[in-house]
Amino acid sequence: MATKGLVPAKKDPECVKVVVRCRPMSRKEVEDARERIVEMNDKTGEITVRNPEADAREAPKPFTFDQVYDWNSQQAYLFETTAQPIVDSVLTGYNGTVFAYGQTGTGKTHTMEGQWEPPELRGIIPRTFLHIFQQIEDTHDQNFLVRASYLEIYNEEVRDLLSKDPKNKLELKEDADKGVYVKDLTSYVVKGVNEMENVLLAGKKNRSVGATLMNQDSSRSHSIFTIIIESSNEHQDGTKHIRAGKLNLVDLAGSERQSKTGATGDRLKEATKINLSLSALGNVIKALVDGTSQHVPYRDSKLTRMLQDSLGGNTKTVMVANMGPADYNFDETISTLRYANRAKNIKNKPKINEDPKDAMLRE
Repeated sequence: MATKGLVPAKKDPECVKVVVRCRPMSRKEVEDARERIVEMNDKTGEITVRNPEADAREAPKPFTFDQVYDWNSQQAYLFETTAQPIVDSVLTGYNGTVFAYGQTGTGKTHTMEGQWEPPELRGIIPRTFLHIFQQIEDTHDQNFLVRASYLEIYNEEVRDLLSKDPKNKLELKEDADKGVYVKDLTSYVVKGVNEMENVLLAGKKNRSVGATLMNQDSSRSHSIFTIIIESSNEHQDGTKHIRAGKLNLVDLAGSERQSKTGATGDRLKEATKINLSLSALGNVIKALVDGTSQHVPYRDSKLTRMLQDSLGGNTKTVMVANMGPADYNFDETISTLRYANRAKNIKNKPKINEDPKDAMLRE
């Protein structure tokens, strides 16, 4: 399988890959005569951001990432260069995580899901479904079993989006073999792209969204769509070897200031919990990269516990930081870029998961 894009085949330990995508100016920003303060060089991975309040002589702030995607970037190219190498690794038994981070209204859900029609607007998740089953179809010397589950973390509660009662709170458990997992989470065996899409659409109906001033359908929860791919092949001596890769596709809720979103009541309560878990994520990233912390505070939020393996553990991880180009979002844009810049230094130790105890292919 091709490993085109960012993720090298062998590197131990390997850093979290961080890429940045900037959306185009919105119609409203154009109507309001907002200025674009962002410049991107997709050849070098450099971004500069100009402070609209500063003196004209002040140099723009520079940042460098593994890859950058500007307002003209296409969904297919983004998928092929960021997510596809991770998906290919999961097919061979590694764990992988792709997560989108950024302020509300910067295009996280567009990046992760996009629109289903026309096909060129599909995001990482639907393209992942297609890629997995194409690769399985093209592989003739192995058996595969694919399972999917879908959850959200809303107001610090873990909810099963595929359950008959999605408002039920589920517990997080830890196990020496499985790591952190969700007790009683529904998981479906899926045999093709259509079945996988049905699982996603069934779960989406149960997601918590709510309008804010920044975004009509703002995601008020973090969602994690998980795909487990088991593969087995028979050796010449007749023994079976099973590998199981786990792929987490994570759409984080927006980081934001309440004053900008006009959040009150329930929206404000949600925003407080969202910001709590995102700052816990920031603290975990900080502890992992500062080199002096004895303790990494994974347990400070449900989100960080769920992503424990993805940040500093047995997983190949890509973070897609999403940002807007306009002058009035300067503070949030700088904050997103600093957050992402720090994450580049997290070292993970991915390994192939051989013969896991809970493999269903044995049964």
